[in-house]
Amino acid sequence: MLTVLRDGPYRFFFYAGDRDEPPHVHVERDDSEAKFWIDPVRLARSYGFSANEIGRIEKLVVTSTDTHGSLE
Repeated sequence: MLTVLRDGPYRFFFYAGDRDEPPHVHVERDDSEAKFWIDPVRLARSYGFSANEIGRIEKLVVTSTDTHGSLE
């Protein structure tokens, strides 16, 4: 797992073996995890995060991809 960003309690990372899917990023905090497609940014799945928290995380993904072109 390659960590590409840490923001507050969130760790954004990629799995090296996820090559058969469109570009995406995983996010975790404690026992919660989510996966976001990158282009366009949208939630693929989520476990343990509240709807409000997913909204915050999605904004972080959008901001990071707008600033850096991608999270990679």
